[in-house]
Amino acid sequence: MQKLREILDRIDGRGYKAYKDLQGGYSFGEFRLLVDYVQGDPYAPPSRVRAVVPWETAGLPEHALQGEARKVAARDFLARAFSRAVQGERDIRIDAGKQTVLDRTACLFTPDGVELRFTVTLPARGRTILGRQAARLLMEAVPEAVSAVTVRRLDLKALKLHCDVTQDQQSLRDQLDEMDLAAFLADGSILPRRSGVDDRPLQDAVELSSPDTLQVTLHAPNAGALSGLGIPLGVSLIVGGGFHGKSTLLKAVEAGVYDHIPGDGRERVVSNALALKIRAEDGRVVHSVDLSPFISELPYGKSTRDFSTDLASGSTSQAASLQEALEMGASVLLVDEDTSATNFMIRDQRMQKLVAGDEEPITPFVDRIRELRDGLGISTVLVMGGSGDYFDHADTVIQMHEYKPRDVTASAREIASTWATGRVQEPGSALGRPKPRSLDASRLNPCRKPGKRVIKPDGLDALLFGRYEVDLRALEQLADPSQVRAIGVILARLAENGQVIQDPAARIRRMLENDLPRLAFAPDGDLARPRPLEAMAVLNRLRSAHLRGCKD
Repeated sequence: MQKLREILDRIDGRGYKAYKDLQGGYSFGEFRLLVDYVQGDPYAPPSRVRAVVPWETAGLPEHALQGEARKVAARDFLARAFSRAVQGERDIRIDAGKQTVLDRTACLFTPDGVELRFTVTLPARGRTILGRQAARLLMEAVPEAVSAVTVRRLDLKALKLHCDVTQDQQSLRDQLDEMDLAAFLADGSILPRRSGVDDRPLQDAVELSSPDTLQVTLHAPNAGALSGLGIPLGVSLIVGGGFHGKSTLLKAVEAGVYDHIPGDGRERVVSNALALKIRAEDGRVVHSVDLSPFISELPYGKSTRDFSTDLASGSTSQAASLQEALEMGASVLLVDEDTSATNFMIRDQRMQKLVAGDEEPITPFVDRIRELRDGLGISTVLVMGGSGDYFDHADTVIQMHEYKPRDVTASAREIASTWATGRVQEPGSALGRPKPRSLDASRLNPCRKPGKRVIKPDGLDALLFGRYEVDLRALEQLADPSQVRAIGVILARLAENGQVIQDPAARIRRMLENDLPRLAFAPDGDLARPRPLEAMAVLNRLRSAHLRGCKD
């Protein structure tokens, strides 16, 4: 501490670059402070700092260290405790997250103790160092925040609840396959959110209550027996009038691939870990994808078996997303008609009469949904409010009425048998899992200029990777900008290979099986673990990527 104070006194009033003298390690008695990177000027990205608290000082209870789920939850809780302690300090920031509990690099458990990774914007007047203000930040505010993550000040009851709830969610998710469920939503859950930009639970919202015929009971290690709505594997439709909660239910299922904090309202909503939302995405790039099971030859004999475009239409983009999902190993498809291409989803009898089958290259999703289930074991959860043609293929039909689910499967089947649609099944080529495409890693370049990597997320909307910006707005299951940043790091690591990678999806899965900090190029507290599905989805949308398909 004395050494740090001497440096700050010495550089006070000097040019901003003198802050570089701070790099190094300092003992604060109860913890060690490590200044890894010092910003070059006041407007550059903030300085990166770590605090390592020895295990005996941290004093975490044993229950917080029992099993990976509880460790992730405990680290998440400590980062949030640090964040609350610096709420009044705009120049100190830690990546603590919001509603989801993710594996982050902001707080790590190492052999030396609890390691907190955060940033500090070093103060200046213009480009002149303000040494006294810097001393207050580093020698008063930081130690105060670090002490907030020690056993002396932690809310141990809240810590235990945080760990219990996270462990329960992972246990519930693990039970889905043995119960033949795509998703489980416990009774009493709060699904509506406050707004499109506020993911907290809506106040005074209707609590979920499951119909008896779809109610199942799962057992959580801490909460015990939990009853709720079980959405079975197979083909499940979510129907109902406008504004009654159809898309809200689907969005809860989308978010159920992640764990949520206590009080979120969805902390007992879990989905198959390989559930993936697909949608139309006009204008996206497509790299060498076999669309032939859904779109046959285009006009003038253009083949779709190895299809590429820089400007996909609604139908071609949704077909590409579906084929990419199968290539990546998705086992449950989540689809909302509101974000789908109409001509990809359905072609009714009247349109079939007007436009002959040999003049229409699209085999609509309605004619593939049963084949996906029976041939490939792919389940679908589909919001459909405008076409009853899907009743012929549905295993389960859930009607949302005033945000309450009803089981109307029997009624839908009766309607389907009484009121025949008259449409003809439209054949397509054989449906199978697409073969992996290869990636020429030498074409990936995270640098805007030699030696200058640019990996910068714009919230959840985009990723700037080198010279290219990837539009991510259609990847609705990304939960945190730190996941986007981690995906950028993964792509940069793939670029280091410099060769042809035969199965990039498998390579990404292996990379994410390792410790997240090992992916970073330097001690980095702003990474959160993404799913391999989203990492590969970002690669699919990177215009500089060079993916090659099989033309056989």
